[in-house]
Amino acid sequence: MTNQRPDLASGDQAAALPTTYAPAEVEGELYERWVARGYFTADEKSEKPPYTVVIPPPNVTGSLHLGHAFEHTLIDALTRRKRMQGHEVLWQPGMDHAGIATQNVVERELAKEGKSRHDLGREAFVDRVWQWKAESGGQISGQMRRLGDGVDWSRERFTMDEGLSQAVQTIFKKLFDEGLIYRAERIINWCPRCLTAISDIEVEYQDDDGELVSIRYGSGDAEIVVATTRAETMLGDTAVAVHPEDERYAHLIGREIELPLTGRRIPIVADAHVDPEFGTGAVKVTPAHDPNDFEIGQRHDLPSITVLDERGVITAHGPFEGLDRFEARSAIVAALRAEGRIVAEKRPYVHSVGHCSRCKTTIEPRLSMQWWVKVGPLAQAAGDAVRDGRVKIHPQEMESRYFGWVDNLHDWCISRQLWWGHRIPVWYGPDGEVVCVGPNEQPPTGEGWHQETDVLDTWFSSGLWPFSTLGWPERTPALEKFYPTSVLVTGYDILFFWVARMMMFGLYAMDGTPPFHTIALHGMVRDQFGKKMSKSFGNAVNPLDWMDAYGSDALRFTLARGANPGTDVPIGEDWVQGSRNFCNKIWNATRFALMNGATVGGPLPAPEELTAADRWILSRLNATVAEVDDLYEDYQFAKLSEALYHFAWDEVFDWYVELSKTTLAKGGAQADASRRVLGEVLDVTLRLLHPVVPFVTDTLWTTLTGAESVVIAEWPTADPTRRDAAAEAEIATLQQVVTEVRRFRSDQGLKPGQKVPASLELTGTVLAAHEDAIRSLLRLTLPEDGFTATASLPVAGATVALDLSGAIDVAAERKRLQKDLAVAEKEKTQTAAKLGNEGFLAKAPEDVVVKIRARQAAAEADIARITAQLAALPQG
Repeated sequence: MTNQRPDLASGDQAAALPTTYAPAEVEGELYERWVARGYFTADEKSEKPPYTVVIPPPNVTGSLHLGHAFEHTLIDALTRRKRMQGHEVLWQPGMDHAGIATQNVVERELAKEGKSRHDLGREAFVDRVWQWKAESGGQISGQMRRLGDGVDWSRERFTMDEGLSQAVQTIFKKLFDEGLIYRAERIINWCPRCLTAISDIEVEYQDDDGELVSIRYGSGDAEIVVATTRAETMLGDTAVAVHPEDERYAHLIGREIELPLTGRRIPIVADAHVDPEFGTGAVKVTPAHDPNDFEIGQRHDLPSITVLDERGVITAHGPFEGLDRFEARSAIVAALRAEGRIVAEKRPYVHSVGHCSRCKTTIEPRLSMQWWVKVGPLAQAAGDAVRDGRVKIHPQEMESRYFGWVDNLHDWCISRQLWWGHRIPVWYGPDGEVVCVGPNEQPPTGEGWHQETDVLDTWFSSGLWPFSTLGWPERTPALEKFYPTSVLVTGYDILFFWVARMMMFGLYAMDGTPPFHTIALHGMVRDQFGKKMSKSFGNAVNPLDWMDAYGSDALRFTLARGANPGTDVPIGEDWVQGSRNFCNKIWNATRFALMNGATVGGPLPAPEELTAADRWILSRLNATVAEVDDLYEDYQFAKLSEALYHFAWDEVFDWYVELSKTTLAKGGAQADASRRVLGEVLDVTLRLLHPVVPFVTDTLWTTLTGAESVVIAEWPTADPTRRDAAAEAEIATLQQVVTEVRRFRSDQGLKPGQKVPASLELTGTVLAAHEDAIRSLLRLTLPEDGFTATASLPVAGATVALDLSGAIDVAAERKRLQKDLAVAEKEKTQTAAKLGNEGFLAKAPEDVVVKIRARQAAAEADIARITAQLAALPQG
């Protein structure tokens, strides 16, 4: 574990560190130094084992939010550790072109000029988007630098780059030629504001106030009642469906009834999809405007009648034509009411409604001609890769959710009615020809030939990210070196969308080799009360504000301490403040070490040359190295951060630094040995902490060691020969004595720094060699002539006798304790009475009884404690 550099740290180096740590004066300059020195630049020619992670590409329109900061902190910690372990690390950065989001941004800018994209035309509009990207896009890249992301900026990619565009065209052509991409008319999510199909992940569901209207179709013995929240779609009904075993409607199956307001007659069909227990057990079937109805329509060969255009305006002939869908809803209900067709109305009727995540418009299920990926064989391969162990999902319990998704995937709509994005490489001819054009192929020309106007879903190109960024379809050295990637760190919320698509495309394009070995899933960042962060809730936080106030390390450490696999992460500002205090503690401890001549480099002294405290801290250090390594391999960021926090603060700073002061003050060979141990402990501790808190650790480590940077230092390895159970037991005994006496002093109202005369009986215990340290830690002075012990504490085989006369007001303290004792005894009496009452126990809920028993136990503990304190008070 020893750092092999010969550099020595001396007290003079402490002057290089300010008395307090100011992150703002360190972080920006230090990060640029790391980048300039090429620490994060990956070399595909290196013979080191590769370790590859791709960044989940943020939208080019985005800015750093706490979710990004959280995810990037975890990835950065993994990659920094692997770099220190000797791996050739590639953390691949880049951004997604974010089709609909980016187009909306630029369209809003045009609107300010009184223009629309149609005023510019497609080519000029796309040029305008590229101009916007050059001037305003990519804001998040600078914010990633603020956070300390160790990405290889020389390899930064954009999903619309020429190379990535070639990859998109290549795989589209391959899928098309193999019949896995096709064009068909089906139901999709449609945004009437953005005028495009949108993916499931771009639909946000929320509870809206609507209306549930029950309508009577038909008349006489051919009468049936259906309920709907979307009355306007009845104009497109082509059937009513009931369950085939529902006896109420058995006589109607196969008959036709009249559809109100239209004059059309529609059949009543039997379909097992209908739930006979829900509502009336009969449902209207509108195949062109509902995904379930579309499936029913396919099974029963029903016509699909579109009654809403792309903007949500009624197109059906009659008095409702030209009305907006919501205007038409009211008008149609009024017309049905006038005909006596309304059986029941419920307002408000709260139900879940899908909205476009970009513009918040209510989405409209719509029958539309689109391009699709036949996902069956691709999804089968994605499921098999996890089942056979080629890909591990962490935590493992998330596997069932993954299988539940990939095993039931529907074909994927990949076309979008936008101008910004990868234009679908298909040309149509004058006689119905359809030609897919691959890279470096000439599209057909001549009169009547034109290219498909739609672009591809953003998820199509981001699904290629793990290999397209490395140069695929070319077999580049980077692809050979860094594919497959080592681990994908991402939120469980996009497991089904991005992760599944990368699995499908990676296995398909790379001859069955999955895109990553491990999928490490994390949760969402929430506020300190566990509530989702949102601007509308007023609890959203800009991470830059916290970084400005407390430093990037403080934010990173707070996020890492909350990162239990697969679970959400609560965070509050006071927790970031606490992490800032931890960084300050590291700073102050290192300054102490430098001021006291801590040394690094060269072998450690032999165990027999060291104090018990030295042997103890080296034993605890090696235990911590082993523990942290195991936790990293299991992606237990919260646990490893806690282990580092408690080792550094509790054991190194609070105990070892204090214990070493006695040895250092004595001087001599043993002090020199302790200086070497102190330097070693801080050297290794700073290296262990570096992946999570990189800025403060690099500043301190380079000052301590005189070496170039902790970024390229060796990762510590545990040395089992330095484990020392005897030393750990000895210091544990010392800690017990000090802790007990400190508690007694506190109970007696003594101030922490208040000195008290005391005699120590340590003979025959492991504590005999620690009298100076015990006195220093407990502020105990040597007894003078006439010393009289007024309190005697037996603990761990030793006795600490203190003279408290003059230190406290004994009479006042006795009165206070007696009052507390009376309260505790009353509580014990009251709880005992309740617990002794059989009638009460028979009627009281179990949780109430448990609470009373807990109160009784607490009262008994208080009585024992206070009685001991009274006995320890001076008599008289």
